[in-house]
Amino acid sequence: MQFIINSVRYESEIDVRRTLLEVLRETFGLMGTKKGCNEGECGACTVLLGGKPVLSCLTLAVEAQGKYIVTVEGLAENGELNPLQQSFIEHGALQCGFCTPGMLMAAKGLLNENPHPDERQVRQAIAGNLCRCTGYDKIVKAILAAADKL
Repeated sequence: MQFIINSVRYESEIDVRRTLLEVLRETFGLMGTKKGCNEGECGACTVLLGGKPVLSCLTLAVEAQGKYIVTVEGLAENGELNPLQQSFIEHGALQCGFCTPGMLMAAKGLLNENPHPDERQVRQAIAGNLCRCTGYDKIVKAILAAADKL
């Protein structure tokens, strides 16, 4: 199978039963996408598939073949953090960091479709991403602030 992940072409023989999460982490070594619940409940494994957020633990790798995939490793460009990543730092929107990759990717998916969301839209976009540390307010503020910079 062939994949385009973070602008890099990958090719490998993949068992059709493997999830995109397994392939990203175990086959291609992209460890930023986290394995949380493995049941589609926590959002830690969120990546962009064709520009839309998907739960990679519930997506078969075969479904992603030939589609453009972006993981958290693909947000930074030329050594510069993406405005979302920088905003998360500036607003203290992370603590343990486990949910952060999924939150960033859900937020990026939202901002791809709606560059200037309101608070309700941000909260709706990250509703499938669980965080046990921050209480979401700092995350929402960070996403709104990043939207202002785009």
